[in-house]
Amino acid sequence: MVMAAMEASFQRARRPEQKTERREHILATAAELAQHAGVARVSLGDIAVAVGLAKSAVLRYFGTREEIYLQLAVREGTAWSAAAGAALSRASGYSAAATALADAYADRPLYCDLTTHAETMLEHNVSVAALRVYKVWAIDTYFTVGRQITVACPQLSDTDGASLVMAASAFVAKLFPLTRPPEALRQLYDREPEIARVFPPFRPTLQRMIAATAAGLPSTH
Repeated sequence: MVMAAMEASFQRARRPEQKTERREHILATAAELAQHAGVARVSLGDIAVAVGLAKSAVLRYFGTREEIYLQLAVREGTAWSAAAGAALSRASGYSAAATALADAYADRPLYCDLTTHAETMLEHNVSVAALRVYKVWAIDTYFTVGRQITVACPQLSDTDGASLVMAASAFVAKLFPLTRPPEALRQLYDREPEIARVFPPFRPTLQRMIAATAAGLPSTH
């Protein structure tokens, strides 16, 4: 009865501002769930229950669960780009540029998680239109941040800068999951800390890998 009443109320919300508000509520709820449980563990049903709607109602706003998180990737990535760009404007040299990129990632764990799953999960089960929006945004972001990198690192070309951003996202996809080990792995680390020590801390390792890649790019010209 309660769900039916909520669904009826949802269907009566037809004004553009109401639709926008509900889209934002769905996105915010999906983000909150992902921050708590991780992107890979949140289902469409989880999102629907959390917003108090049937899955069919959520699908009126987003074609699939993956589309919700792909749109969140654009939103979180835009914030990452702005933060990285602001830091790059004060940076000079490979190490400082790498720190700007790494800090912008490390300060945004949700974007790191979304980056980890972008190609392997979020680009699946979505429409061509949704994929185009995401890919156009991603290409623009790579080159926008890439050009800002070349100001801090004049030895690099615009293509080098874009490549460095792409490499940084690949490093995040590999390193970030190490910060969220499953329960059994946590127990192993607690019992055998020498195993845990092999896996490096996220922020400084990401910075070092980006800096090393940046320094090596001119040799590929």
